[in-house]
Amino acid sequence: MNAEAQRKLIFNPDEANLRLPLVRAIVKDIIALYENLHDRQERIEEIKHLPGSTTRDEDSVYSEELLQAELDIENDKEQLKTYEDELLELGVELEDPALGVVNFPTLREGKEVYLCWRLGEEEVGHWHSLDETYSDRRSLLEESIDNDDHNDMLM
Repeated sequence: MNAEAQRKLIFNPDEANLRLPLVRAIVKDIIALYENLHDRQERIEEIKHLPGSTTRDEDSVYSEELLQAELDIENDKEQLKTYEDELLELGVELEDPALGVVNFPTLREGKEVYLCWRLGEEEVGHWHSLDETYSDRRSLLEESIDNDDHNDMLM
């Protein structure tokens, strides 16, 4: 990883909100792809349990569909990784591809925490600590974020 890739952005809420139009578009794509991927994986499992179907039997009536579905899944996983990399390039971390939850690193009382946003929300309005998740987040209105240290920092 080069020095530029190791650079980590620190956001204040206003800076995170400025990124939302692009983040929102990427997260919409992630959710749609993740749902499609999940549906295909379920279909493969269903096919594998049908009479006359095994994953190693090339003469199975389902072998061609299984092979194509597995190839599609691999392609979808690669595309999902590409979307996640796009978010990382923006300084944003994907927390939950099913819910469309992302985190923006920030500082609170001198400690790194996450600003937390979910697709469908108008703006970034919550935060949680690094060892917490979306379900643990708290409103920014209840807690203050340290905006003095919002510049880029090297990690």
